[in-house]
Amino acid sequence: MTETAQIPLFPLNMVLFPGGPLPLRIFETRYTDMVSQCMREQSAFGVVLIRAGGEVGEVARTAAIGTTARIVDFSQLPDNLLGISCLGERKFRVLTHWREADGLNKARVQWLGAEPALPVPAEARHLGAILRKVIPELDEVYQHVEQRYDDAAWVGARITELIP
Repeated sequence: MTETAQIPLFPLNMVLFPGGPLPLRIFETRYTDMVSQCMREQSAFGVVLIRAGGEVGEVARTAAIGTTARIVDFSQLPDNLLGISCLGERKFRVLTHWREADGLNKARVQWLGAEPALPVPAEARHLGAILRKVIPELDEVYQHVEQRYDDAAWVGARITELIP
């Protein structure tokens, strides 16, 4: 039987990949409460791409596949908002989702397997070389990201994150 879990969801207008960075500015009460709970329990929350709707207020229609995000650092920002730095961890499939009375989205999810560690094909090695030059320039955003320039899935995910 496949393992499932119930997790809080944070729908965003972006895709988070395993191993990828996610800096967030937290200002909604439902998410400050979620962050407090995640930090207290040392747990992660799920990030899913918004397919229709918005990040704030309304109920968004989201993608069926997401990635958990673990908080690795936090700070108070100059505008008195909470800043958190997260790392993508584990992919999941949303089985069912709902909105709690406090507005927080939650889901029952099925865990998906990790991508196999495969070498970057010879014809794509230049992408790893590009990342070796670009990532150090991105300072804080990638400071917690494990660097695996020879792993095809890792290189593909980082290139996808960086392309506008």
